[in-house]
Amino acid sequence: MKFLHASLCFLLMMLFAFSLSAAETEDKLSEGMVNPGYHEKPSWFKKSFLDIREDIDEATAGNKRVLLYFYQDGCPYCEKLLRDNFTDREIAAYSQQNFDVIAINMWGDREVVDVNGDTVTEKEFSRNLKVQFTPTMVYLDEAGKKLLRINGYFAPDRFLTALKYIGEKKEKTLSIRDYFKQLKPAQASGKLHLEHNTLTSDLTKATRPLVVSFEQKVCKDCDGLHGDILNRENVKQSLSRFDFMAVDMWSEDKITVPDGRSLKIADWAKELGIQYSPSMVFFVDNTEVFRTEAYLKSFHTKAALDYVSNGTYKTVTEFQRYVQQVADDLHARGIEYDLMD
Repeated sequence: MKFLHASLCFLLMMLFAFSLSAAETEDKLSEGMVNPGYHEKPSWFKKSFLDIREDIDEATAGNKRVLLYFYQDGCPYCEKLLRDNFTDREIAAYSQQNFDVIAINMWGDREVVDVNGDTVTEKEFSRNLKVQFTPTMVYLDEAGKKLLRINGYFAPDRFLTALKYIGEKKEKTLSIRDYFKQLKPAQASGKLHLEHNTLTSDLTKATRPLVVSFEQKVCKDCDGLHGDILNRENVKQSLSRFDFMAVDMWSEDKITVPDGRSLKIADWAKELGIQYSPSMVFFVDNTEVFRTEAYLKSFHTKAALDYVSNGTYKTVTEFQRYVQQVADDLHARGIEYDLMD
């Protein structure tokens, strides 16, 4: 009897290990071949059965919070996040101490039980949360409520700041916009870039689709956007189809917003939920149709501009699917490109 009991326990343990291994490698293998776009996750990421309610309970019991990491294979920003951020000693240590990080494949077919108890696939779960970019990081509180969402890649210093904002439960007393504002800023030009503006203070005068770039004077990524990305010939061509206006997200100056109201820029940014700079918000017929947040290089910036200007956002609701279509088309035509250039 003791032997039978021990054998049964061993069998159950093996089945448990096998189920975890299968979940970990589902997106790594395709038709028996290693997916060349697969990126190894840190070993300390939680080996979850993807019942988000259970994950929240277990994290809470360990005085942690749940961090959902949405990714896709072949995503260069995901690779950068895993390579540059989660291998940083301070980020890795802080993440392990304060979060259970759970990886969700944006296009995956594993079953997820969401916070409402509904069973869906990973891709349905991603679609329900309107995940458009990878990586997307969603931070949950002890009740499963979304505390913070980061759409896109953050450099290690800003990423650690966001981790600490949630890990230290600063959201109870301070918005993340104000939390970032209080921090010692990174070295930057210290000026607002206006050289690409086609409008001044009345956005209703736009005669083309409109891009409003919410920025701030001390912003290294804003410097790079105007000093490099928007000056590249292929991006300039795409941008020429838009009216453009860069604004200081903290400014008390009033402008006429697309719906005709006169608002302080800071109030409008808050109303729109702008959290990071630069954030580019796209308007068509005075209505927001799309936005980009966080770190984008030229390939994805041009793709975002084209996604709106050619109207694809109306039929392809997932921006990442459009990006993949563009990449596949360039590859089929033999055109070389660098997603991270």
